[in-house]
Amino acid sequence: LELEWTLLFWTSLAVVVPVIITLWCSAQRSKRKTHMKDFFRKSKHGWHYTDLFNKPTYCCVCNQHILQGAFCDCCGVCADEQCLRRADRSLQCKEIMAPCSPDGAMEHRWVRGNVPLASYCAVCKQQCGTQPKLCDFRCVWCQTTVHDDCMDSLTDGDQCELGEFHNLIIPPHYLYRVNKLRRRQPEEYSKLASSCGSGWTPVLVLANTRSGNNMGKVLLGEFRTVLNPVQVFDLSELTPSKALQLCTLLPPGSVRVLVCGGDGTVGWVLDAIDTMKLKGQDQFMPRVTILPLGTGNDLSNTLGWGAGYAGEIPVEQVLRNILDAEVVKMDRWKVQVASKGLYFRKPKVLSMNNYFSVGPDALMALNFHAHREKTPSFFSSRIINKTVYFLYGTKDCLVQECKDLDKRIELELDGERVALPSLEGIIVCNIGYWGGGCRLWEGMGDEPCPPTRLDDGLLEVVGVFGSFHCAQIQVKLANPVRLGQAHTVRLVLKSSKMPMQVDGEPWAQGPCTITITHKTQALMLYHSAEQTDDDDDEESSASETESPTPHDSPRPPGPASARA
Repeated sequence: LELEWTLLFWTSLAVVVPVIITLWCSAQRSKRKTHMKDFFRKSKHGWHYTDLFNKPTYCCVCNQHILQGAFCDCCGVCADEQCLRRADRSLQCKEIMAPCSPDGAMEHRWVRGNVPLASYCAVCKQQCGTQPKLCDFRCVWCQTTVHDDCMDSLTDGDQCELGEFHNLIIPPHYLYRVNKLRRRQPEEYSKLASSCGSGWTPVLVLANTRSGNNMGKVLLGEFRTVLNPVQVFDLSELTPSKALQLCTLLPPGSVRVLVCGGDGTVGWVLDAIDTMKLKGQDQFMPRVTILPLGTGNDLSNTLGWGAGYAGEIPVEQVLRNILDAEVVKMDRWKVQVASKGLYFRKPKVLSMNNYFSVGPDALMALNFHAHREKTPSFFSSRIINKTVYFLYGTKDCLVQECKDLDKRIELELDGERVALPSLEGIIVCNIGYWGGGCRLWEGMGDEPCPPTRLDDGLLEVVGVFGSFHCAQIQVKLANPVRLGQAHTVRLVLKSSKMPMQVDGEPWAQGPCTITITHKTQALMLYHSAEQTDDDDDEESSASETESPTPHDSPRPPGPASARA
């Protein structure tokens, strides 16, 4: 009996002690994490946690290898946990606003160690950062790297010209001078801009950290490293309307805005730009470009920025592409939804950039949206998102919830009633792409159809027979039912509830009247260097016959485009 009690005691001890140790370690880790978050929030540096397994770095204070510590994504300073407070006090971060020297030159701001891979010394042209220790220097503004031994030989070592992207960076001395202005007028900004160079077109980065594959946080840090941190905004912390107020401190017509997110984020930013017009700030309106992080990214695809970004090119190449982009105009539309019977309630008004639809694709978007609202952590990958869309589309092929749409809805194009065949869905398009990369209006491309443009003031209206027909169109096995082009589209839902969506934002709508009219035009940036597989196929077939004119091309550039 005594042996049994002894065995029970040691068995219990072997189980309980590890559990207690694990709970204690977890509590200490949580306490330390909370403490570090509080410290990060109060610091002037943009600290982020790092460790031995995340990114091999050396402490800028004690020169030792970091096991647990933090790095600043603005200036690149790294410190282990014990040296963090000392580094925060003694090592200065990038100054977003500072005076320049009396002769107008800007001094380098050097940070020692942890230089980027494959960086080369500006003096001897040999590779930097090759030794397994804290060594060599990097300028946080122009990204110039220099060996420890070459620092004394550096010519013009006290001058920094902001490097390759000087035309996109807001220098700290510009904001310092703006802050000293007594009269803040556009003419004064233009005078100050002369010190930044003739081709100065600063870029603002607006990133949605919740979009698509959750790359927003990583991109925020990478852009803060290359640009002035004041140019980079997290839309989960600041609205686009507030972020775009920086445009009013810059020369009119010079600013470009890079939106890192999906089509919904782009629409959010464009709505904020429309608000600038209402405030009388038309002259400060920026040109908008896109880094696609969403699921569909049809607007980005139409403007030549690709169907999705997953880090395949560095942010430096993204900025080079922005420098080479062209300005094009894009129509924006007003969607007015007046519910039947609610005469005293103001109609629901939405802005449309891509497309409006009623039917199976809106039903898939509605189901996906409802599922994502319940479990947002599950939808952290573009592949998962598209898989869920596919599953809901397969389900609708069997259930056919939107059948007999032609009996429940009336369609008018420019005031003329259109006779509908037996359809399940109607899609009204403003851009060339739909459904995550499909050219809906063209279909298989085997039938002649009127050309489409982003700036022609026309909408393309098509019908689909169901989810299976949508899938056939996406793989170019079928054509849509082309119902026509129009300046104004009116739909009347006579009975029952139907799923609807505008630019991927779905809802269930009862009997109503929907009117789509032209709202305004936005200035977008178009990138022509990269092409999709569809474009390559079309160009190869076109070269065998004759090259199309710019007006006939589905691409936006044409007579209305201009070099930025």
